[in-house]
Amino acid sequence: MTKKKIAKNTREFDRRFDEGEDIHDLVDMSKVSIIRHGKKVRLTLDVAESLVNEIDDIRKEIGVDRGALIKIWLHERVKKEKAAGAA
Repeated sequence: MTKKKIAKNTREFDRRFDEGEDIHDLVDMSKVSIIRHGKKVRLTLDVAESLVNEIDDIRKEIGVDRGALIKIWLHERVKKEKAAGAA
């Protein structure tokens, strides 16, 4: 069995993956870690329709769903607040 040639760059790696090539031999699994964020909790928010429309305009532009975008924004804001509190 011949060893696969390592991808020259990330673009080549992505192309090979997208084409369905088995890339397991190219990945160092010894440094992989699993992140478990804990139990999920459901939130219900009442938000003005105009704000939801603005959020939807942004999410359509970048191609993600509304919930995912809001989660990203919340995560970024919490990190920012924690960093400001630690300073």
